[in-house]
Amino acid sequence: PAPGSGGGGAAGGESWYLALLGLAEHFRTSSPPKVRLCVHCLQAVLPRKPPARMEARTHLQLGSVLYHHTRNGDQARGHLEKAWLISQQIPQFEDVKFEAASLLSELYCQENSVDTAKPLLRKAIQISQQTPYWHCRLLFQLAQLHTLEKDLVSACDLLGVGAEYARVVGSEYTRALFLLSKGMLLLMERKLQEVHPLLTLCGQIVENWQGNPIQKESLRVFFLVLQVTHYLDAGQVKSVKPCLKQLQQCIQTISTLHDDEILPSNPADLFHWLPKEHMCVLVYLVTVMHSMQAGYLEKAQKYTDKALMQLEKLKMLDCSPILSSFQVILLEHIIMCRLVTGHKATALQEISQVCQLCQQSPRLFSNHAAQLHTLLGLYCISVNCMDNAEAQFTTALRLTTHQELWAFIVTNLASVYIREGNRHQELYSLLERINPDHSFPVSSHCLRAAAFYIRGLFSFFQGRYNEAKRFLRETLKMSNAEDLNRLTACSLVLLGHIFYVLGNHRESNNMVVPAMQLASKIPDMSVQLWSSALLRDLNKACGNAMDAHEAAQMHQNFSQQLLQDHIEACSLPEHNLITWTDGPPPVQFQAQNGPTTSLASLL
Repeated sequence: PAPGSGGGGAAGGESWYLALLGLAEHFRTSSPPKVRLCVHCLQAVLPRKPPARMEARTHLQLGSVLYHHTRNGDQARGHLEKAWLISQQIPQFEDVKFEAASLLSELYCQENSVDTAKPLLRKAIQISQQTPYWHCRLLFQLAQLHTLEKDLVSACDLLGVGAEYARVVGSEYTRALFLLSKGMLLLMERKLQEVHPLLTLCGQIVENWQGNPIQKESLRVFFLVLQVTHYLDAGQVKSVKPCLKQLQQCIQTISTLHDDEILPSNPADLFHWLPKEHMCVLVYLVTVMHSMQAGYLEKAQKYTDKALMQLEKLKMLDCSPILSSFQVILLEHIIMCRLVTGHKATALQEISQVCQLCQQSPRLFSNHAAQLHTLLGLYCISVNCMDNAEAQFTTALRLTTHQELWAFIVTNLASVYIREGNRHQELYSLLERINPDHSFPVSSHCLRAAAFYIRGLFSFFQGRYNEAKRFLRETLKMSNAEDLNRLTACSLVLLGHIFYVLGNHRESNNMVVPAMQLASKIPDMSVQLWSSALLRDLNKACGNAMDAHEAAQMHQNFSQQLLQDHIEACSLPEHNLITWTDGPPPVQFQAQNGPTTSLASLL
């Protein structure tokens, strides 16, 4: 709070107080702030035994300056505790009282004293019911604290209380914020039966609310982001398109609106979900998630570049932790794209970049450790280090509680066992856990289609071709229904291979040609390699020498590209990451004359 802000009015005898306050504020707002001098001025107020209001406010100002501008946590805590204690004895002193409570609980959390912060916030919530702005803000703060502790049930309860309170004090806007936040947590908990009616209600509130256009549009962005991520979680890449389009239009509208400085008349409306620039990055991010799942990898690349450039600009001015989260999620998606498009060396350097970001933040690492080991497992498959892939996936399984990620890892681990060819016992037990025919563990359309594909692959390797065809046709049916291009391409080429082995060349050709076209569009390097080899053999068998020669040439080109990339990746110092399976990410491997890939343009 600005040291000069209201309260404790000064009569002529208190002109010394105003003078010290003015000086303190001058030093605080200097560029750079002169914190020591600001603190000296404020400290000079206390020995004069000022009235209680003045004393409480001074302790709050000192605590705030020390908390925000120094590492002197003990002193900051002492001042904030005094401000909270004194202000509780003073009637109508809400701004100081609740600001002190809010800052003090934030500081407790930073010091890992969460159990001291909770009762403090509960007490502040209890006595703030006549002050709508603070009551709502403190409810959000306690809900956030429970969320960070992974106690989503308590957080949802508090958000429900907040929504009802906002309704009573006539703030439909903040009611929508509470309900959307609750919807987000219910989605995280996979409580889909509760999410649907809640999102329907939110949609109605948002549409009916007539207020500041930026606030209205930002509610719509929040609402649509929840809808889009809900569809993507369910692997419904085609069904999500109308929502995604609306979201992209919505963010364009927001970028044309000016931030009006008109403050809402209802103090309970004084909240923002996210700054405009953060929303923009978030919309890029969900677009990348969609493009990657749908297999439009060049589009994913384009939006990742845009989002990372915007993030770099924002991070120069803003150290909000959400920006690092956005950056890690973007990199996770683009790494998967790179492995598909045959850019393993770049993928590896980006995995190393995720490690660096996680080194800077323990919370980021605990939230993304399983994903990081999963990405390393996928990289190991791409460079044919199957033992390391198994170790990475096993580590990831140990670290995740997220059902969709668990199913994704198990599917990929099964593919490792299939390739190794001698792990039947482990493979059977894995396949039983992701059986798409009955009791599949997650509701994701995409993962269930992938489970059918893995079954088809296993049946193919065992020579049970009719069974393999049944599974692959299921995958095709599902992947066509939701435009899952990569699964479609993989299933077509494997079916083509089966028909080739069975001597049905015409049917094989009918599968391989569209597989090749789709793989080129994605582009999926390994499916292109596989399809070109099949086309070469097919044409040779059918006596089409020219076409066979052309396919052989294509196969040769793909092989060369993949081999070069393989050598480049394995010679990078970051390649040693494949042996890391325990603890925090290892300290950075320095690149000795590493390749100058397109990574330079991203940094």
